[in-house]
Amino acid sequence: MSPGPHRTGDFTRGRDGTAGDALVILPPGPTALLRALDRVFAGWGTAAGADEILPPPLYPVSDLEKFDVYANFPHLALAAAPLDLEHGGGKPEAGRFRPGDLRGARLGLPHATCYGAYLYYEDTRLPGDTLVTLVNRCFRHEDHYDGLRRLLSFQMREIVALGSFEHTQRVVTRFAEVIADFAGALGLPLDKQAATDPFFEADGARALLARLSPVKYEFQAGGLAIASVNTHRNFFGERCGIRLAPDGGHAFTSCVAFGLERWVAVLLDHHGRDAARALDAVERAAGEVS
Repeated sequence: MSPGPHRTGDFTRGRDGTAGDALVILPPGPTALLRALDRVFAGWGTAAGADEILPPPLYPVSDLEKFDVYANFPHLALAAAPLDLEHGGGKPEAGRFRPGDLRGARLGLPHATCYGAYLYYEDTRLPGDTLVTLVNRCFRHEDHYDGLRRLLSFQMREIVALGSFEHTQRVVTRFAEVIADFAGALGLPLDKQAATDPFFEADGARALLARLSPVKYEFQAGGLAIASVNTHRNFFGERCGIRLAPDGGHAFTSCVAFGLERWVAVLLDHHGRDAARALDAVERAAGEVS
């Protein structure tokens, strides 16, 4: 029998892949399932011509601030700071540090993976339509947590398109079809739902356009979003100075995102908590979808 959840401070760190609250340690079976899913999603990207890049797990606050993260998603934001050993005690009390123990928080923990792609191409001119894939730890300060379905720290695989608007739309259209085909091969019912993310200023032209024409679609299993396709127009191209050759206009971007732990949660539910059976289903379905 697996050991039960180990509670630390305000959070529960579950060891059975199902229990737990904000932070979860995956056991071997669900870990193998998550790795297999990531290989599938990354493989779709590389088969489409994507190069893989490896982002860091946190960024300077000044970088995330370029994307209005702290204006549009302040409720999700988490920051990291070094200890102030000169003025603070340097030791936690009751499982936490006091504000006076910390220096200024100049590092931010991202809540989405795709930021790394835009920062990678910052101040560059793309030679043409570009596709990259990357996976990262993401962090969200939610109002509640629910094991693998909603975590403080989780992994997100993304496929990111940069270039012409037509390129970004071909990518989201193509991968929306691939996601639906994969779910069908798994026998997993998914609902495609229009959704919103406040990437743009609420009173700006982009926000108005987003309300008129949805820029985000979620693929939901039992009401839980496990994947999404997202169109950003040239928001990130402008913020990072990513330009197109030869005309020098700002690049358009889009992304396809997969919440890996959420896929694991849904597939474990779908296969009666049997990780080995879920893994077999993923491997079979991957062979049917390209």
